[in-house]
Amino acid sequence: MIVAGALASRDYQDVHHDAEAAREKGSPDIFMNILTTNGLVGRYVTDHFGPSAVLRKVAIRLGAPNYPGDTMVLRGTVTAVDGDTAEVRITGTNALGTHVTGTVTVTTGPPTDAPAAAPAEARTEAPAPAPTEAPR
Repeated sequence: MIVAGALASRDYQDVHHDAEAAREKGSPDIFMNILTTNGLVGRYVTDHFGPSAVLRKVAIRLGAPNYPGDTMVLRGTVTAVDGDTAEVRITGTNALGTHVTGTVTVTTGPPTDAPAAAPAEARTEAPAPAPTEAPR
């Protein structure tokens, strides 16, 4: 996932795909780039809010790196709701500590008091997705 994420986002920095180069630059191994982390955060939020969810703003900051084989656990807390818009505080942790923190603004379609019922998988009380693992 680390190399594929870097290539898919056209991030050709050697520290994301060349373990020897990463070690020469002081890292024990290659590590995940911010665009891959951003994608995982976005997927976590849209999986929770359902197929009508649209990300309006994603503001994240990286901390501890994600290395091959690390497991990152994402957690989110809704901090504000205004009609069909929610603000979600996100944290992602791994064995080294906090990999990512940030805030995501998401819209979910019609307000929750609208007469149309959402499918079960789109309800915001649906269980959060399983932890995301960064395979080697």
